[in-house]
Amino acid sequence: MRSILVQEIIRNVKEMCMEANYNLSEDMKEAFYCAKEKEDSPLGKRILEQLNENLQIAESERIPICQDTGMAVVFVKIGQEVHIEGGSLAEAIHEGVRQGYIEGYLRKSVVRDPIYRENTKDNTPAVIHYEIVEGDQVQITVAPKGFGSENMSRIFMLKPADGLEGVKEAILTAVLDAGPNACPPMVIGVGIGGTFEKCALLAKEALTRDLREKATEDYIVELEQEMLERINGLGIGPGGLGGKQTALAVNINTYPTHIAGLPVAVNICCHVNRHVSRTI
Repeated sequence: MRSILVQEIIRNVKEMCMEANYNLSEDMKEAFYCAKEKEDSPLGKRILEQLNENLQIAESERIPICQDTGMAVVFVKIGQEVHIEGGSLAEAIHEGVRQGYIEGYLRKSVVRDPIYRENTKDNTPAVIHYEIVEGDQVQITVAPKGFGSENMSRIFMLKPADGLEGVKEAILTAVLDAGPNACPPMVIGVGIGGTFEKCALLAKEALTRDLREKATEDYIVELEQEMLERINGLGIGPGGLGGKQTALAVNINTYPTHIAGLPVAVNICCHVNRHVSRTI
């Protein structure tokens, strides 16, 4: 059994909140560069150049890439041979988020009650997803999620008879409904299978997958490529002002489901697809 102090969790989460909001990951930077090279629309190309300049300024000046620094979504894979010492793991994560958003001068966007809307003033609580895995390490992924794109996300409870074509139609419907409101170019996370809540989690997790990594199933690789091409053929373009680069990537996760169902979730992320992972 290996012990990890809560202070170590707090420190890492704090640093990751700031890192995710100041620096875009390398895979996203590469996707931006490729999109700029592929864009035919002069206006679309200019928007991508401006967005790229914004990324460079944020990184060099250590200021947020976007004014919406998101609600902190935290994925935690906990080794079953790990003992968290000195307090609650959940409270340690919340404290790390609190410190990161206050010390990093990141906008505090979380309200205590969804109806009465009082701001918590420190961006807590985070949304935490736990998974128990083998081993004696803890892997933490911090993915701040802005709500311009989050609000455009959808869940479809399809019938099994809808099949693959129904899945494709659901993805296109979500993207078309989102249009310019999701701050394109987007990254599209898709979850297929499981239950109502499981497919949404699959879609959220899909956004954290390195854009350079391929899916494990060949048919999913083909589906991701087809959907990216069809989405980029919609003409929404960068900033929603026309062009070919509506999406940078489509990442799809699947899970077994019930014989009577075909749940599909489409979690849309804007061009600031933030996520940072560390292993402790």
